[in-house]
Amino acid sequence: MNKPEKGLYEFGPFGLDPGKRLLLRDNQPVPLQLKAFETLLVLVRNSGQVVLKGDLMKSVWPDTFVEESNLAQNIFVLRKALGERAGEHRYIATIPGRGYRFVAKVHGRSEEERIIVKTQAGSLVVIEEQKSPQGVWRAVAATVVAAALVSGVLYWRSHRAPKLTERDSIVVADFANSTGDDIFDSALRQGLSAQLEQSPFLDLVSDQRIAQTLSRMTQPKDARLTHGLAREVCQRTGSAAVLDGSIAQVGAQYLLTRRVLNCANGESLASAQAQAMDKNHVLDALGKLASEVRSKLGESLASVQKYDAPPEDATTASLEALKAYSLGYRTMSVKNDYPAAIPLFQ
Repeated sequence: MNKPEKGLYEFGPFGLDPGKRLLLRDNQPVPLQLKAFETLLVLVRNSGQVVLKGDLMKSVWPDTFVEESNLAQNIFVLRKALGERAGEHRYIATIPGRGYRFVAKVHGRSEEERIIVKTQAGSLVVIEEQKSPQGVWRAVAATVVAAALVSGVLYWRSHRAPKLTERDSIVVADFANSTGDDIFDSALRQGLSAQLEQSPFLDLVSDQRIAQTLSRMTQPKDARLTHGLAREVCQRTGSAAVLDGSIAQVGAQYLLTRRVLNCANGESLASAQAQAMDKNHVLDALGKLASEVRSKLGESLASVQKYDAPPEDATTASLEALKAYSLGYRTMSVKNDYPAAIPLFQ
């Protein structure tokens, strides 16, 4: 889609003014941070097309290295600004493992109308309006062919081999916490591990083995498993993947993201997001995140449903209790200090 020299990009009740850096709804400004605006602008300019995460991050942060969680937070903010509810994709669709696509019909005041056809695979194909009826029918015929190709690709993807096998092990990293609330620092990793350990398909590297590996790396046995440290532990233990992620707060809501990376080459194997309406629902969102990760890594739906106790049954419904349990578990298993662990368990 060509950028209009003047005027707005228009979609639904919204207008996007590139010159003034404004998002409007019914001609009224919608508050939006600059980086979130730039993210939306890239998506709108490429409406109907998949924008890869890497390309999107390079466009928004051209001279700065940022974590993928920054992009996920921008997408979360945009969905909220556009009025999307949880699970809706009226404007921005997530393409798992690849990127995002702006799916709403977009007009530029200076460009011609376009024909937009929704394919059976659920994607949008954009075709420039033709001057003759014959041209229109040729375009529609091309769209039908494109739809068949997209359907074939999706079928192949849904039937290809799983990302991991039962012989592969995973290192679970700590969440990158940008909320400023330290309650999440150890509790979320412990909660996620408890959820994933229900799976007969996944093999998590134990805290004891991680502590031994950290010691050989001349790192503290209870060092926080950041992305870089977790990936090195993953390589040293001969594991297949590292599971890292982040938690961010926008208003009263929380966004949890998790991604699975091949620890040898950094390739993304799977990613998932979950949203909590407030702090009291973060553990519920964590449970949904764990189920989605398991499914995307190749575990069957029947297995996920069978071995999927809710967080309050697998661990506890209290973040404070989960954090205390996590500290107690690490004190006992990593430091072998049983007396110090007892008060934390109590």
